[in-house]
Amino acid sequence: MPYELIMGDTELDSKVPDGPIDQKWTLYKQNAKLVLPANKRKYTIIIVGTGLAGASAAATLGELGYKVKSFCIHDSARRAHSVAALGGINAAKNYQNDGDSVWRLFYDTVKGGDFRAREANVHRLAEVSLNIIDQAAAQGVPFAREYGGTLANRSFGGAQVSRTFYARGQTGQQLLYGAYGSFSRQVHEKNVTLYNNREMLDLVVKDGKARGIITRNLITGEVERHAGHAVLLCTGGYGTIFYLSTNAVNSNGTAAWRCHKRGAFFANPCYTQIHPTCIPQAGDFQSKLTLMSESLRNDGRVWVPKKKGDDRHPNDIPDEERDYYLERRYPAFGNLVPRDIASRAAKKACDEGYGVGPTKRAVYLDFKSAIQRMGEDAVRERYGNLFEMYEEITGEDPYKVPMRIYPASHYTMGGLWVDYNLMTTIPGLHCLGEANFSDHGSNRLGASALMQGLSDGYFVIPYTLGNYLAQHQPHDELTTDTPEFEAAEKNVADNLKKLMEIGGERTPQDYHRELGKIVWNYVGMSRDEEGLKKAITDIRELRKDFWSNLKVTGVNEEFNKNLEFAGRVADYLELAELMAIDALFREESCGGHFREEYKTEAGEARRNDEDFCYVAAWEWNGDPTKPKLNKENLTFENVKLAQRSYK
Repeated sequence: MPYELIMGDTELDSKVPDGPIDQKWTLYKQNAKLVLPANKRKYTIIIVGTGLAGASAAATLGELGYKVKSFCIHDSARRAHSVAALGGINAAKNYQNDGDSVWRLFYDTVKGGDFRAREANVHRLAEVSLNIIDQAAAQGVPFAREYGGTLANRSFGGAQVSRTFYARGQTGQQLLYGAYGSFSRQVHEKNVTLYNNREMLDLVVKDGKARGIITRNLITGEVERHAGHAVLLCTGGYGTIFYLSTNAVNSNGTAAWRCHKRGAFFANPCYTQIHPTCIPQAGDFQSKLTLMSESLRNDGRVWVPKKKGDDRHPNDIPDEERDYYLERRYPAFGNLVPRDIASRAAKKACDEGYGVGPTKRAVYLDFKSAIQRMGEDAVRERYGNLFEMYEEITGEDPYKVPMRIYPASHYTMGGLWVDYNLMTTIPGLHCLGEANFSDHGSNRLGASALMQGLSDGYFVIPYTLGNYLAQHQPHDELTTDTPEFEAAEKNVADNLKKLMEIGGERTPQDYHRELGKIVWNYVGMSRDEEGLKKAITDIRELRKDFWSNLKVTGVNEEFNKNLEFAGRVADYLELAELMAIDALFREESCGGHFREEYKTEAGEARRNDEDFCYVAAWEWNGDPTKPKLNKENLTFENVKLAQRSYK
């Protein structure tokens, strides 16, 4: 076997407060230590990332009086990838009076994550969801409304109620603009200092605490030091490790991985989400894939021909010769089953020869019934911009011809391990939003990413950060003139120089594309022991070749996209191995982690709660081939462990 499991000996303390689950957060806030308003201005807080988590945290902490330094990888914070979220944001408002509640949202999220999330964090998320909608509406976010003016809701996968608030197919964009407006006000008030075109390349740890970061100015190439009393990492997930994903090309896992190498444990790296509703790949040299909102599965029906290899035009295939396989297999939820189930079902249909389109790696998403039922104008009002996007990319009119969709890499439930305070295993380093592991278990329900990012930034971190500063971090004078900053800056400079001087023949993009194929084929929608072992071997060989045959053109001291990509691919070549190792030693199927050896007779995921009901928190051991596994055992006192079923 290519890897021997090494066990760590760290006892992970989740710091979940005592009390009934519906009172834990209230009791926490009542007992949290506070920072005097006059003292808040004496603390400098570094926030890396300007998406929903980062922008909301910067806006809120700036409003409270902290001095905030915000770092954006783009030329504008409005380009953060949160802008690409389409379908909606969950909140348990129960406006539809259809039986929703905080408890039901909590339960649906725990069940959707296949019972691999920490109960207390999930319940807090469900509680706080009520405030998010009020906050966003007050900022002017143009949520869809009913005829009478009340906010509209629609249903999403994994739920039997309508709890998803939306702004057509632009929900992420509108929520980000709302947060950006509040964020910009704090920049104008000089409570927040914004650093555009910066990439975090190292974390500075002094006296055991996170005290700053090293960044590279992406325009000038200058390496910079920045000190703070705490660091908040809000940099999103690592879905672009698959090369082709729904994420922006600039999205990456480097900041989180560099923190991991400084001592932050990386939790559940194999928990990655494949989205079922994406436009199929059209060629080998695409740089990314396009997401079609899951909201389309509200009214669109997923099907394939009942006859293998049926090449007729979809409009020529009558209803009785169509297999609406999600409705057939999961009658209680139909087309609104969770993403992992819908994705594997599409893959299964194509693997068995029922795929459609030029590549036969697609299924149909058909709106004929919805148009007949509601009329084209009603469908256009709900999904018009999504239909326009699809037609612009494919040249096909989805009002007249069914869409073709196929699963693609989308979201990562794994990330840096955090406790109830959103703090990593490095004191002072907090992690918010998709960059942490905490709320979604092994599968994220649709419309919950926006909910978590805003929950962490607006309503959680102001309390937990203040509690940390008041107890552990005096407002001492900051300086970057220390041995720790000098060593971290030298580490970054040496690494950049090393990448530049390899002088080989292959581009970073070439290596990334090959790595993506390895990860997709063996650590993608389904895994097995043989494939995972092969993935580990192939990744190690590719990493060795990378460090001997990489070609980076240009120079370091200026704008250089090849150098940026090279550093990110180097990190992914280490993280990819950890993903495969994590998947190899989790000998069960749960949510987005599907092992072919561990499934029910009906082909569904089969968990092993006796042996694997834990968070796998991996510790950097100085060698990517020898990580240490530490465990946080999960206890379910409020939700009964049960085989997940949507039938």
